[in-house]
Amino acid sequence: MFTGIVRERGRVTAVERGAGGVRLRVAVPRTAAGVAVGDSVAVGGVCLTVVETVGGELSFDAVPETLARTALGRLAEGDEVNVEPAVRAGEPLGGHVMQGHVDGVGRVRSVEPEGGGRRIWVDTPAGVLRYCVEKGSIAVDGTSLTVAALDGTGFAVALIPHTLAETTLGVLAPGDEVNLEADVLAKYVERLLPTSTMRP
Repeated sequence: MFTGIVRERGRVTAVERGAGGVRLRVAVPRTAAGVAVGDSVAVGGVCLTVVETVGGELSFDAVPETLARTALGRLAEGDEVNVEPAVRAGEPLGGHVMQGHVDGVGRVRSVEPEGGGRRIWVDTPAGVLRYCVEKGSIAVDGTSLTVAALDGTGFAVALIPHTLAETTLGVLAPGDEVNLEADVLAKYVERLLPTSTMRP
């Protein structure tokens, strides 16, 4: 389980592509010091398993299913990614409950200055947008955010300077793809409602 509070910005040091998927190597020294092979780590909002840890770098395998459902396949050497190790018992829940299971890939529509921060609009797959509500939670590239506004094709988030400085969201530009995870509580509520009350 994750909370969407990014602990470190990692740098991709290698991308090894093969028929079975991609192996990513990420330099993330603070996180690497506290995890072991087999642990779960969210990379850009995607829950991945550590398969190797060497000298402050972690390696992860992303299979074709993961690559098809996320934006991990676009990563190249030198790119930065948001990193969060799995929550341990007793740690504070600073963001919202996340699984690291990406629901869809969005595309940045616009980035505009707003006060000391920025407002970012993201065009969103309908299957994710249906779970978005104003002032509700959404994860963008593994960062827990609050939905500031909605329209028929996407949502907006208002980013404070701290978020812009500490995560990869500060370098987003129109056209960029982002991993999206809707609030898991909304998905469970929908599943439990009678079919007649569910939205199309």
